[in-house]
Amino acid sequence: MNSPQQVLLLSEMEPGQFADSFVLLISKEKSTTRDKKPYYRVQFRDHSVTATAMIWSDTTWFEDCESQWSEGEFYKVRARYDENKYGPQLDIDRIRAVVDDDTADGFDPSLYFKRSRFSSEDMFQELTEIATEQIEEVPLRNLVLDILEQYADQIKTIAAASKNHHAFTGGFLEHVLSVTRTAGYLADKYVAYYQKMQPPLNKSLVIAGAILHDIGKLTELEYKPHASSYTPAGRLIGHILLGRDLVREHARKFDDLDPETLLRLEHMIVSHQNLPEWGSPIAPHTPEALLVHYADDIDAKFHMMAATLENILPSNEDEFSSRDNALRRSIFLGLKSPE
Repeated sequence: MNSPQQVLLLSEMEPGQFADSFVLLISKEKSTTRDKKPYYRVQFRDHSVTATAMIWSDTTWFEDCESQWSEGEFYKVRARYDENKYGPQLDIDRIRAVVDDDTADGFDPSLYFKRSRFSSEDMFQELTEIATEQIEEVPLRNLVLDILEQYADQIKTIAAASKNHHAFTGGFLEHVLSVTRTAGYLADKYVAYYQKMQPPLNKSLVIAGAILHDIGKLTELEYKPHASSYTPAGRLIGHILLGRDLVREHARKFDDLDPETLLRLEHMIVSHQNLPEWGSPIAPHTPEALLVHYADDIDAKFHMMAATLENILPSNEDEFSSRDNALRRSIFLGLKSPE
């Protein structure tokens, strides 16, 4: 069992295979069994596969896991790879931190950081073009473009969350652009449907609110390639109020910005999560805020469901996924033909 093995990526290993692999430790969560015994649920990954190792208190690695293993660090493991209804699993036989000499065996840290499937430069250009072309009110457009320009590098890079949805490099921009596209579509649809609304639905505000709804995450989250974490301001204040404050600060540059327009924009930011238990102090009270809330909500939740279905293993023979996903629900995979 301890003999030297070929070095494989996790994504190259077959169920039941025993091999060496370079892995990135992305999560280490301590819990207790029903018998009050401590254990760790540790997750390792390569560029496309995340595998879980259960480290029980009476096993070899518990003390090392507790005192030495760190999130965001690379390790070389010798382990058996398996798959079950909870996803890929690792049974570790040996583990050590990666060293410089491992590059000779193919270790490349760039393979381990998840990022958006789409070009950040292309996404940012499209978002800027949408703001320029679809926000008709000039002061509001200038406010949005000023924020995009000042924070361009962060916007192109950071994740949208520490976990659950778009939690990868470029995820913030991917999410914001998607929400903006959806919100713009909904605005066009309902402007045509309800032409007697007073005041009429304001598409410029919808686009501005969609682009800026999560802007507080620039200060809520500390970006790390392996897994972002919350800043003290993020924990104590949260991205909703941080975003409102950032927009209010930038708005001082534009004397011609209508006070009611700013008020409505701030309301969209503070209400976009709809419920106090989700983080919003108030629910949407304008049609523009309502559209941005639902565009944001569907994008986040659909990503969670899609990510679960994209990671269903070929060997899975169940009709439902496990509940071990961001939505905390079993997702129907389809009826299985009887043998």
